Amino acid sequence: MGEKITEVKSQKAEAKNLEYPIANIEISAETSTGSKSLVDEKKYFIVTRVVDGDTIDVSIDGQVERVRLIGINTPETVDPRKPVECFGKEAGDKMKELLVGKKVSLAADETQSDKDIDGRLLRYVWREDGLFVNKEMVKQGYAYEYTHKTPYQYQSDFKLMQRYAQAVALGFWADGACAEANP
Repeated sequence: MGEKITEVKSQKAEAKNLEYPIANIEISAETSTGSKSLVDEKKYFIVTRVVDGDTIDVSIDGQVERVRLIGINTPETVDPRKPVECFGKEAGDKMKELLVGKKVSLAADETQSDKDIDGRLLRYVWREDGLFVNKEMVKQGYAYEYTHKTPYQYQSDFKLMQRYAQAVALGFWADGACAEANP
């Protein structure tokens, strides 16, 4: 058993010493055929509040809408049915750093419902500067790839970003960071 732990640590050490080209993969807002943009015609909306690491409030036509980011999940901090989970605060803080007061464009995914059971819009989120927020949260280790019922457009990309974050021990994948809470 000790050999397996040593092997995993060795793999992490090797990964840290490699340059990971996958970290720089750009995921565009276009469909796989490249024929149609998923982003709502480059309309931008102001983020009014970060609820937690995977949920934000956005002002759309003067009305605040709650948005759940597609394809990611973060440790819980606000669900009254669950205790605050390790690294949840850090995930929320990272989302705040990325989005508070920023303009974002939103994109639905035709493979997913428009809203979840809590009435939140299900969307991909891009900052005005082009940063794909869903991907960035996974890539930096603040979120993990999450598939709810059916595969979604960027599922394989997010899984790749998660493997990258795990390999180079970022965020909650870092040595000693919530080892018991890692999904």
